[in-house]
Amino acid sequence: MKNISKYWLCQIVGWGSNIAISLFFVFTLGRYQGVYVLSLVLTCAAGLLITHLMRIHIHKLKVMSMRIKRQVIYFIVLTVLYAIVFGVASEFIDYAVGYMPSEKMQSYSRGVRILLSTFNGLWVLLIWNFIYFLYHYVETNRKQELNNLKLEATVKSLELKTIKSHINPHFIFNALNSIRALVDENPVRARRAITELSNILRSSMSAEKEETVPLKQELNLVSDYLQLEQMRFEERLKVEMNVEEDTLQHPFPPMMLQMLVENGIKHGISKQIKGGVIKIQAKYIADKLQLTVTNTGILQHNGRSVQEGGFGLKSTTDRLHLLYNDEARFEIKELKEGEVESTIIIPRTTPINS
Repeated sequence: MKNISKYWLCQIVGWGSNIAISLFFVFTLGRYQGVYVLSLVLTCAAGLLITHLMRIHIHKLKVMSMRIKRQVIYFIVLTVLYAIVFGVASEFIDYAVGYMPSEKMQSYSRGVRILLSTFNGLWVLLIWNFIYFLYHYVETNRKQELNNLKLEATVKSLELKTIKSHINPHFIFNALNSIRALVDENPVRARRAITELSNILRSSMSAEKEETVPLKQELNLVSDYLQLEQMRFEERLKVEMNVEEDTLQHPFPPMMLQMLVENGIKHGISKQIKGGVIKIQAKYIADKLQLTVTNTGILQHNGRSVQEGGFGLKSTTDRLHLLYNDEARFEIKELKEGEVESTIIIPRTTPINS
């Protein structure tokens, strides 16, 4: 039974049920005749063969790939043609086995009996074609929906990889500029900076393989980055961290925190003569991780955005959307004059694309 396809299983069950229902009414309401049972079985066997031939024509004509209106037209035409075949076959079987349904039928000519058998067969084939059409219509839509979901997942994956591929070069170029500024001024610090950069690159290459990493790993990466930047800014850059212990294992998109810190330094602190402070906080609020990066600087100057926009912040929004849809949120705002806060809120749930 396992080796029988769904189609043949439905064929056998359908025509078998037709025989069973007909026999039930004959035994309960009519008069049992052995020749009737023979005629019934042979007629249903012929019906199975005829519907199978009709299915072959449906496939050869590629009816299911046509537009819906043409499908309906072809199904109606095929149903009528094969109903005539069914009517002729039914009448031939009755004649061959010597069965006559009633005395009234005996008074009809053979042509009229074929017409009546064709009419009866028409309803049977209409029901068969309706079920067949409905099954394939639902199955086609289901496959199309699955394909669309697979395509959407593939597109999201490609978008995410594209975004991540921009992150590392964006960071590397800024880091190299920091090191270049130290080469002539302080070679010893420059060598230390190269060591720090190698640690960062090693971490980022490892992070590239994952959609999320523990927050602790991301904080270590940011610490290396800040040590590198402190060599360039010296006393102009101060760092404060307030991270709750229970948040350290929370899954977090790699390089995202580093990008926010880099954005705060590049567009905020580096613009200030006296430098400024980078504050990093992580805590749980209402079962969601809230991570904030506060930096000295301004969000807008003379009505123009200073820290908003650009690839870094846009990629943060895009990555959160791709990973969590609408369950995660990113916002950047000016708390007061001279202080900007970036906030990421991420649910405890596993990212959608992980």
